[in-house]
Amino acid sequence: MKEISGKSIVIVGGARSGVAASVLLKGMGAKVFVTDAGMLSEQSRQTLIAQQIPFEEGGHSERAKDAEFVVVSPGVPDEAPLIRHFSYTGIPVYSEMEVACWFNKSPLTAVTGSNGKTTTTSWLRHLWETASKQALIAGNIGVPVSDLVLDTAPDKDLILEVSSFQLDNIKTFRPRVSVILNITPDHLNRYQNKFKYYVASKMKIIRNQGETDFLIYNYDDPVLKEQIGGIGVKPKGPARIPFSLAEELETGAFIRDEHIVVRLDGSEEVLMHKDEVSLKGPHNLANSLAVVLAGRLNGVESSHIRESLRTFEGVEHRLEQVRILRGVRYINDSKATNVNAVWYALRGITAPVVLILGGQDKGNNYRELTDQIRKKVHSLIAIGEAKAAIREQISREALYYFEAETMAQAVQQASKQARKGEVVLLSPACASFDMFENYEHRGRAFKEAVMDLPD
Repeated sequence: MKEISGKSIVIVGGARSGVAASVLLKGMGAKVFVTDAGMLSEQSRQTLIAQQIPFEEGGHSERAKDAEFVVVSPGVPDEAPLIRHFSYTGIPVYSEMEVACWFNKSPLTAVTGSNGKTTTTSWLRHLWETASKQALIAGNIGVPVSDLVLDTAPDKDLILEVSSFQLDNIKTFRPRVSVILNITPDHLNRYQNKFKYYVASKMKIIRNQGETDFLIYNYDDPVLKEQIGGIGVKPKGPARIPFSLAEELETGAFIRDEHIVVRLDGSEEVLMHKDEVSLKGPHNLANSLAVVLAGRLNGVESSHIRESLRTFEGVEHRLEQVRILRGVRYINDSKATNVNAVWYALRGITAPVVLILGGQDKGNNYRELTDQIRKKVHSLIAIGEAKAAIREQISREALYYFEAETMAQAVQQASKQARKGEVVLLSPACASFDMFENYEHRGRAFKEAVMDLPD
């Protein structure tokens, strides 16, 4: 734990993570100042006032440059002028997650990947509950680590969903068990539109792991396979434990004869038939293998793992069925914030689809959806700032193409296009901040619009 009492600390970004970090650090005796280029939410403003933490909004004053070190919220890019100033002047910049974990006392499991993070982290929560094990769940899943870290203890586990933004400014962050589900292009607008920089950010999760730690990774992912190499123990690095849907592995979790098989420490266990897993689709089966390995490496018994795989119901905003109206299924996949997630969503649907796509563009190549759109999507409805890019790249791939200004308009148009036995799918491939507070807000707007449709 670092000694921070009396230190002058600037928090850049006054959203939930930044405010949580400011409250934590003030409680540790630091002199904290919060600065945000935008306007704070009323909730953030009231929390800072109640905690007597000084702050500014709508820009950065000279006071914002007076810091011994800086904590940056995940929504603030490294290219922001104030962050560049700190880099030039040699003032250390840390992520909120990094700073919070200075005070962690629990065994730490961290989950990252371009897709499946929230589902897998939530599945681990369900597994721990099934096994009556104590766990604190935080990170990119919606609860800042700073909110929970003082509740950590050696007899509780800390399980984090970790984004690339949270990994960008780590220095000592060290999970006992790290999980990398996959790496596909995402957030390239934050990484100079270069995939290699995004990959490097994701791989930081293992930077500080040692020989007593573990890395669980997707052996079928070509990027991870290239980054990690063979199976075994890297000198002074974590033990590497892969999972695969395609190959039988010497160590790890895989599918053989339609069954989930686990090989660890020289022993093999046939866990269960893959069709018993509650969430369907190859991407969810891959997530389940990561859950199996994370459970086993944290001492969870196989009986509890089997039960959790059979009973997990999934998460809100991830392929969530909202309503069946006149034979049309309405599905909320607002959590699909990149092209790869949409591709898998379409792959798992056999019925004809009306697709609502768009939002705040992240440098996406929508042409990667061409094959699935040609096979599945007869009507494409674009929303948000990404409309122009979608129009240019793939508007001709669907039989019908529309643009909508609001979610309600998109849903109303979708209801006109869909026929009995078909699916209306919100799967945006984009961030939500052009029209909504976050992807949850977007998902709720979709669900409200669907429920407002007349019977």
